Order: sequence, then structure tokens, then C-alpha cells
Amino acid sequence: MDFRFDIIIEYAPFLLKGLLYTIGLSVGGIVLGTVLGFFIALGKMSKFKLVRIPFIWYINFFRGTPLLVQLFLVHFGLMPLLMSPTNTVISALVALSLNSAAYVAEIFRAGIQSIDKGQDEAARSLGMGSRLTMGHIIFPQAFRRMIPPLGNEFITLLKDSSLAAIIATPELMYWGRAASGQYFRVWEPYLAVAFTYLLLTLSLTYLLNYVEKRLSNK
Repeated sequence: MDFRFDIIIEYAPFLLKGLLYTIGLSVGGIVLGTVLGFFIALGKMSKFKLVRIPFIWYINFFRGTPLLVQLFLVHFGLMPLLMSPTNTVISALVALSLNSAAYVAEIFRAGIQSIDKGQDEAARSLGMGSRLTMGHIIFPQAFRRMIPPLGNEFITLLKDSSLAAIIATPELMYWGRAASGQYFRVWEPYLAVAFTYLLLTLSLTYLLNYVEKRLSNK
């Protein structure tokens, strides 16, 4: 089998451009998803059932349906109501953020609820309010336990961002498909894309392991 490196060389600038979009979508998705997920987690842990129900069903919907379907709903259904013309990058970012928020919310909920309730009671007995207790006692401890699952969610989101190529978002996979379609070749463009994703995920894994070790030593 002949392997045409010239295809990879020709498309290298486009793959680099797609890589930047992939990183931007992944970072933006996890940042927005983390912020939104935190408030969804608080809503789900509310003492009032009527407050909890919408957040529970938000999580159920986005965890129980494929991300590809969510991309179509956002790009072809939601975004035309908010902007015209629609932008595939913004659509992908919104879909990834909404999806990530559901998973991050469960990570926050599990992390917060894993802290012994006695610490909350002790803080309250010392006169600390709920916000101070959460911000200074509960959340710092819970966050250390959240780092591994949050890291896994970031890696998952990074790989899932490749689905944005379906709606013509010019990220990494989009240009891999473009090269494959132009030359009717599979190995060269898709192996280049695969190794790029592998490099990204391995780098992120090592970085998260380093952060986790540094925090565990404190």
C-alpha cells in the first residue's frame, strides 16, 4: 500500500487551522459547561422539589440523548431563533457547552455530597453561613476529588468535538473529511487526524495527572 505524505503536507495548514478550532471549541465548551454545570448541580441539590425537577430533567435529557442529535437540534432548531444567519462555530460551542454542563453538574453534585455532612454542621455551629461554608469548607475539599472526573470530561469533550464536522464546523475532523473527499483516500487524512487527537489527549492526560499530584501533596 502506497502512503501519500504529500496529501498530509498539502493539507497541513488546514489541519492546523482545524486544530485551533478544535482546541477553542473544547476549552470554550468545558469553561461554559463548568459554569453552567455548577449552577445546575446547586439546583438539583435544592431542598425544594419543584426547583429540583427542571434541573433533573435537563441532566436526563442531555445525558440520555446522543450529542449528534443535540448538535442538530441546536444548529437547525435553536440557533435560527436567536441569530440569522446561523454560525456553525457558535452552534457547535453552544451544543458542546450544554452537553458538558449536564455531566459536569453530576460531577459537582457527587463531589459536594461526598464531603461529610458533619463538616457542614460544624461550620454552621461556628456561625458560618451557607455561602461561607460552601466556599471555604465544602467546595475546596470537593474540588480535589472532582479533578479526575472533570479531566475525563474534558478529554471526552475534546474527542466529541469532532462531531461538529457534521454541521460543517471547520475543526480538525472537517478538514480530514475534506482531504479524504478530494483524493478519495482514507489512510492519510484520517491517520493524521487520529494522531493529532491522540497527541492532544495524551498531553492533556499528563497535565491533569501533574495537577492532581500537586494538589494531593498540599
